[in-house]
Amino acid sequence: MKSYQFHDEDTLAETAEELGKKAVKLGLIPSLCVRIFSDSRQFYIPNENESEPLTAEQAYMRLKKMVEDSRQ
Repeated sequence: MKSYQFHDEDTLAETAEELGKKAVKLGLIPSLCVRIFSDSRQFYIPNENESEPLTAEQAYMRLKKMVEDSRQ
């Protein structure tokens, strides 16, 4: 299991984006949309029924689980 490094909201969001790119590359999700605001980012992971905005923390946790589960 890889140890991801982040120290604040910006590096957490960057790490979530990296995990999102990896999940797209692995075919786990069809796409990832990130809306960048002056003070935060919203992540959208589309699925068949809904696509609700996620915070950086929520996106990180969901994407990390997807990527790690795909390795097992």
